[in-house]
Amino acid sequence: MTYLIDAWLDRPHPYLRILHRDTGKVCAVLEEEALDELREQGDLDLTGLNSSEPTVLKELVRNLFLFCYSRALRPASELH
Repeated sequence: MTYLIDAWLDRPHPYLRILHRDTGKVCAVLEEEALDELREQGDLDLTGLNSSEPTVLKELVRNLFLFCYSRALRPASELH
């Protein structure tokens, strides 16, 4: 599968989406709170987002999916 990263990080309410390249379906969404958490952890690599290297982007998408899944498994009380 191939994915696209649609990131709008320099706006008042930033977000990042991972889209399935063939269908355009949104596979994951990270909004402001999740992006802040990633930044605090040092796991949001802005240079990786600007890369054209397939291996860098593949690793970035993998890590973003893992973050989304781990966040989804947390109890709601831990997210706020």
